[in-house]
Amino acid sequence: MSSASGQSPKRSLFKLLSDVPGLIVDLFRQEIENLKQELVDKVKHAGVGVGLLAGAGVIALFLLGTLILAGIYGLAEVLPMWASALIVAGVLLLIVAILVLVGMRQLKASGKPIETIDSIKTDVQVIRGTAPASATEPTTGTTSKGQSS
Repeated sequence: MSSASGQSPKRSLFKLLSDVPGLIVDLFRQEIENLKQELVDKVKHAGVGVGLLAGAGVIALFLLGTLILAGIYGLAEVLPMWASALIVAGVLLLIVAILVLVGMRQLKASGKPIETIDSIKTDVQVIRGTAPASATEPTTGTTSKGQSS
């Protein structure tokens, strides 16, 4: 609000100091919300990775059955039975290896909630008064995903 002279009224030092605890509580609430959102994103990646690893396990079970059948019904007419079993097993082993590699990459992508950790470190620096000038500038109320808070 503005006073009759057109200037905003100045707040007393006591009023400013009384606002600090509420601002700190709001800051920590926002950080916890950011942490929750970041962890949800990380868990989604981990879920995809676990699903792919489970798929690799199922294919590995088919690998065992195929090795047995390939030993029995292999291309005994064209190749020796052991050679046909090795060919089928090699193809399935390649599929399992690809699924494991993609699944492990997904699990590694889930990682730590880096954005929230960095934000909390910056908050601590601001509270201590050791933050760079760019960290003390007010934000516009949007998160890193571009959503309003």
